[in-house]
Parts: sequence; structure tokens; C-alpha cells
Amino acid sequence: MKQSIHDLIEQVLLNLQQLGQLPADLNPVIQVTSSKESGQGDFASNIALMLAKQAGKSPRELASLIVAHLTDHDAIDKVEVAGPGFINFFVASGASHLVVHQILQQGESYGRCNLGNGTRIQVEFVSANPTGPLHVGHGRGAAYGATLANLLSCVGFDVQREYYVNDAGRQMDILATSTWFRYLELCGVEIQFPSNGYQGDYIWDIAATIHREHGDRFDRSNDQVMDKVSADAPEGDKEKYIDELIANTRSLLGEDDYRIVFDQALNTLVDVIRRDLHAFGVDFDEWFSERSLVDNGDIENAIQRLTDNGHIYHKAGALWFRSTNFGDEKDRVVKRDNGLTTYFASDIAYLMNKFERGFERVIYIWGADHHGYISRVKASCSALGYNAERLEIRLVQFANLFENGVKIPMSTRSGEFVTLRQLREDVGLDAARFFYVMRKTDQHMDFDLDLAREQSNDNPVYYLQYAHARICSVIRQCDDKGLILSLAEANLNRLENAHEQQLIKQLNLYPERILGAAERREPHIVVNYLRDLANQFHSWYNAHQFIVDNVELRDARIALASAIRQVLKNGLNLMGVSAPDKM
Repeated sequence: MKQSIHDLIEQVLLNLQQLGQLPADLNPVIQVTSSKESGQGDFASNIALMLAKQAGKSPRELASLIVAHLTDHDAIDKVEVAGPGFINFFVASGASHLVVHQILQQGESYGRCNLGNGTRIQVEFVSANPTGPLHVGHGRGAAYGATLANLLSCVGFDVQREYYVNDAGRQMDILATSTWFRYLELCGVEIQFPSNGYQGDYIWDIAATIHREHGDRFDRSNDQVMDKVSADAPEGDKEKYIDELIANTRSLLGEDDYRIVFDQALNTLVDVIRRDLHAFGVDFDEWFSERSLVDNGDIENAIQRLTDNGHIYHKAGALWFRSTNFGDEKDRVVKRDNGLTTYFASDIAYLMNKFERGFERVIYIWGADHHGYISRVKASCSALGYNAERLEIRLVQFANLFENGVKIPMSTRSGEFVTLRQLREDVGLDAARFFYVMRKTDQHMDFDLDLAREQSNDNPVYYLQYAHARICSVIRQCDDKGLILSLAEANLNRLENAHEQQLIKQLNLYPERILGAAERREPHIVVNYLRDLANQFHSWYNAHQFIVDNVELRDARIALASAIRQVLKNGLNLMGVSAPDKM
């Protein structure tokens, strides 16, 4: 119906332009929204307010002109000009019922549109350092990113899902050194494990694999490893201590053997992350290696482009990016005085690489602790010569885990955390995916394990799935009774009670809610919609019989129920949540 109204307005504007009553260069963006108040009609458009200045008319005058030239439409009973210039459309009695047949005909396609028109867009999410298994803190970004990508695909964008593998830099060196220290312990070397190393049990597992495959090849004495190394915390500086250990590790092993240890740790953990995400219903089109930016010369190319654009200067032997020219709080080093490039230089090169691959828009999904990083990345986007509006950065607040009302403490470095795999195995994939997207991502989230485990209507995902299963049960009962349903020919005018009218209105809203969720990048809009739909359905189910003696009424009600089932399934699929037939 919204599309029909959109088309009617579009045709009127074209006609008025041809008649010379509106400027020929008018550039209308037509918006049609569902009305919240029944007295304001079923749909409304603000087109007259948007175009009044261009048209040289008052909004009400333009609205009246548009209404006067609207062609008749069987589904529209009345059109009114309201307030400062809104145009309200009242749908004819029974016309809104047509959505039921539309849903049954379109099935999984209901709610899809071509807003994106095939525009290439990249969503990069999770991208956790491969220094350990994914924990519950990563789960929210994974669920949000996957659902957002599904929404964008649903509205017509060509979406690529990407994971940026941080396989270079200091954290990976700490991982490799931690692994080597556990390996040395397996070789019988008594050695002090660094307080700033990675201490999870998974480090032992990787070290054991290296020991099985290479024996004592990498064995060194404690005196060799600790030669000229400063004190660790608490007496000394733990950061200086780990950096000195990394230097000794590389020196003692040599680059080839160091790379064997490094790659074993890296590849093991990337494989673990890949498998855990797949089990979580998240798959990526591309796993992009940070190391490739160095190997392919992308970092040097990015610095050269910034230099050519006049945004690089020399100071104290280092190269600096003049990011303050683009609103950043201070300039940033991209190459140190020792010739080594910075993390930020890699980020600049990665951003350039994304656009060079032909993406019209790129979306980063980061943890909220990266908030201070936004301005410098935005600055680099502009300095590289790209429109900064093509870059979106979405922040996801951390999720706190609660059990029996008590917050579960977590520390990644010490290895004391609940993994994403453990969460999925505990509460199930559906509850995990659903709970993570229930709220806006810029809000802190308390993940209630006890509620997620519940098989009751208090659990919101169970409540939705139960609505779907109830409808499936009704249809099975019809089959068991040998009833022949004629849903495609159902007389929907029999759907007269208040519950049914409310449900039909809710079904009509689904495409609008999907579009809004995609445009605003807010999957929780879909969650709220589905919860309202399920609540309305359960109220209807509890108040009325579906399998009644009157065949016409029975088919109409089961057609409506079947449409509700389809919309529930479509919405749950977008979130990576199943729609079970039985519960």
C-alpha cells in the first residue's frame, strides 16, 4: 500500500511539472509513513512540507494542489490535508486485508525491497585479535554485525562481510612469546612466565602441538632467555619486561623458527575463531590479513598518497599525519624514527584498500572502547581523498554476563573469561543471537543467563518461537482432521474482530520496520516489531477458535495465522534465529 501511495504522489508531481504548476527541476524525495493515530488516516506523507520552498508555495497550498490532482485508487477511501501540510491517506475498508494474500504469495521475499539497488557495501565486524578464543564480549558485535549485514541485503545492497585478522603487531608478538614460554616449560625449563603474557589453557595446547611436531628444536636455557631482561611487575615495568622478552625470543629463535611458533599460534587461534563463529551462525566472505598490507606495499602506498596530498610532515625523524586539519585533537605518527610504521598507518592503508576494492560504503563495527579512534580514521578518510560520508563507524557497548543476579568477572589476558562457545552451548544459539540484538548497541547490556535458559514465556525468544510453533500446530491439526484449506481464496472480509484488525495493521508495518532498521542500522527495531506481533497473536489465539465449523471464517483465520507465521520466520531468519515447528 505504501508503494502504491508513493507511486500516486510521484505521478501527480510529474503531471504538475508538465502542466507548469511546479518547477521542472524539482527533486522530490517522497516519504510515506504509517500513521500512529487512527484519526490521521492509515498513511501520511510530508512531501508538501519538503517541496514547499522549491515550489514557491506554502506547504498547505502545495498539499491541496497535490490532493486535487490525485487519481482515484480502489484501495484509498479518502485523502485529507492536515496540520501544516501533511497529506493523510485513509485506506478503504478491506484493502489492508490484502497484505495477507501478499505475504502468502511472496513468502520469504515479503519485506524485501531494492532500496540499495545493488550498491556495494562492506560490513567489517568482530575482527578480534587472534590472541585467544572469542569470549562473550565479542558475541554482541558478531550478532549485531551479522544481523545488520542481513538487513542490508534484505533491502537491496550487495553486502560483503569481512573479518580483519590482526596478524601483525605487538599483541601477536606477545602471543608468540607466551606460547614459546609454555613450550620451554614442556621442555623442562624452569622459567618465570611473564605477568603480561597470555595465560589461558589454550596457550598450553598450542605449545604442546609445537612440542609434538618439533621436539626440542626451539629449546633454550633460562639464562639465555632472561639475558639482560629487566624485572617484571610488581617490582619492575611489565610492559618493558614483555618487550625485552619479545626481542630475546626473536633473537634466540631467528626469524624462521620464530615464524614457525608465531604462525602456529596465529593459525590455531584463527581456525578456532572461524569455527566458533560458524557455529554461532556467522560466516565471512573475506578474512583479510593485516600482514598483507605490508607484503603488498599498501602501507607505503597510503603514506605516499597522504604525502602527495600534502598531509604528511617530518618531525624528530618521524613522519606525521596532519590529522588536526580534519578535526582530530592532535597529529598522528605514521612512521617512527626507526623506520617502522605504526598501527595507525596500517589502519589508513586498510581503509584505502577497502575503497580501492570498489565498495561504495564501508561500515566498521567496533567495541565502544574504540570511541577515541573515530576522529583519526575519519580524518584519514578525507585526507586520502574520499568522501567521509562513505565511512560509517558503529560502536557496540560491552555485554555483562549475569548468573543468579551476580555479574561474572572476566579478564582476557589472564584467561578467565566465558567463551562464546560456552555461552552458545549453555543457552543455545537462538537465545544467544536474540539476546545480543534486543537492545540498541550504544546501550550497555546485561545478559541474563538464567532468563536465556528458561523455557517459558518470560524468555522473549521462546515467546516468539512459541507463536510460530502454535501456528504450525494449528495447521497440523487441520491436516490431521483431513480439512482442505483454501487460503489463497480465503474471504478476508471475515476478519472483523479487533484482534484481527490489529494483526493486519501490524503485518502491513513489517516492510516499513525492516527498511527503518536497515537505514538506521538498528536491528533491535525488528526485535521490537516481532515481540509486538507475537504478543498480538497470542492474545488473538487465546481469545478465538481457529478451527471452526464455518469454513469461510476458518480459512480466513488460518490464512491470517499463516501470514503471521511467515513474517515471524522472516524476521527471525534476519537475526539468525530459528523458527521451530514444535516446542
